[in-house]
Amino acid sequence: MKLLWDSASGLLMVTGGLLGMTLPFGKLATAAGVPAMVWAFVISLGAGGVLLLALLLRGERIRLTPHKLRYFFVTAAISYAVPNLLMFSAIPHLGAGYTGIMFTLSPVITLVFSILLGVRRPNLLGVVGIAVGFVGAVMVALTRGEASQPADYFWVAIGLLIPVSLAAGNVYRTVDWPQGTGPIELAVGSHLASATLLLIGILGLLGTQAFAPLGAVPLVIIGQVASASAMFAFFFRLQAVGGPVYLSQIGYVAAAVGLFAGTLFLGEHYQLLTWLGAAIITAGVFITTKAQSQAGAPAPARIEPASSRADPRTLET
Repeated sequence: MKLLWDSASGLLMVTGGLLGMTLPFGKLATAAGVPAMVWAFVISLGAGGVLLLALLLRGERIRLTPHKLRYFFVTAAISYAVPNLLMFSAIPHLGAGYTGIMFTLSPVITLVFSILLGVRRPNLLGVVGIAVGFVGAVMVALTRGEASQPADYFWVAIGLLIPVSLAAGNVYRTVDWPQGTGPIELAVGSHLASATLLLIGILGLLGTQAFAPLGAVPLVIIGQVASASAMFAFFFRLQAVGGPVYLSQIGYVAAAVGLFAGTLFLGEHYQLLTWLGAAIITAGVFITTKAQSQAGAPAPARIEPASSRADPRTLET
């Protein structure tokens, strides 16, 4: 586990794979009548609750400050609440696999934001990898969802907003990372803040009856909460070890997992161009991983008790 915890490429594959599982789980839930906002709430509350328990069992506490509160709620909005709401709204129209491929646009947008804000830049090989992945993503986007039922351009546009929100979150979390705070604490605070925002939205717009369909999918809830909790534990560690641009590559892995899961288990069918684009995206992942190793990954940080933690931003080079 320590080897994985300090490996940017290992964290990338594990985090992206777990993120990809959100797509088929989300399709099963929305097909059972669970509103998109409610399912996003389930993920944030479940992941935040499980990780909070893990934090408490380690003898640690969340020490609130104005900076942390700002970080929690901004991260909650742009990294979790908004993209999850968009994703689960789009899945019934685009398919789980196709919606997942929207994640692959996140690295390109993250790169643009990083350059504009002066955050970490990839080397030339890294840019090539991102460009290759982007070409594959464009090929996939042109197919507009499942082969048998092309989606309206409105839902394609909704899907395209997902990587914009994710990219903004990737950069913000690095730029404003609270000093002396570890990844698990940030994951807990951000998810509980997201659950709070979503609960307010559910009660204000949908009412308590919106929770009723959850009773039909108890096993899906368990699977989703388990995978989301594990994913976000690794997610913030990958943020510290790899930086925002490298972190954004999880979209490539998640897209591949969502595409195969949708095809094998949910009966989705996609055009040959979709699969060719997915293959090109996979090539982009390998190129960017190679670029990361050539550039030299930042020295990993040990996760210490809150009183002695180093600022994860010092890992940026």
